[in-house]
Amino acid sequence: MVPDTIEREVVLRHPIERVWAALITAEGLSRWFGSVAEVDLRPGGRAYFRWEDLGQESVATITVVEPPHRFAFRWGIEGLPANHELQTLVEFTLEQVPDGTRLRLVESGFAQAADDVAWSAHKANSQGWDAELVDLKTYLDAAA
Repeated sequence: MVPDTIEREVVLRHPIERVWAALITAEGLSRWFGSVAEVDLRPGGRAYFRWEDLGQESVATITVVEPPHRFAFRWGIEGLPANHELQTLVEFTLEQVPDGTRLRLVESGFAQAADDVAWSAHKANSQGWDAELVDLKTYLDAAA
């Protein structure tokens, strides 16, 4: 059975406002999530991400903006054409905790694609989120 969801949770030793800004601003995203980001921060707005080192780019549609606790967007499934109707939902949830901010990431919707595409996309995105969350921590720690 194809896994439908990727889930990650990390506690970042920074105030929720700093983590929120890193998630929703073009400046913040460009420091840890790819190399270039543009964000129209509103439900229905577009977000554009580019990873110059990988020669990849992605366009997302923002679905939720609830400062400073929840941010979500839909984007394409790797292996399908960029304009394909099937997309995954990426949700970031932030919670202030004694040690800083707990960030919970959930990306869901892989199982709606054909098995070979879903498996490949799930694996690629799992590895991608692992790397990106390390980059987020590194960015926040360096900016402290």
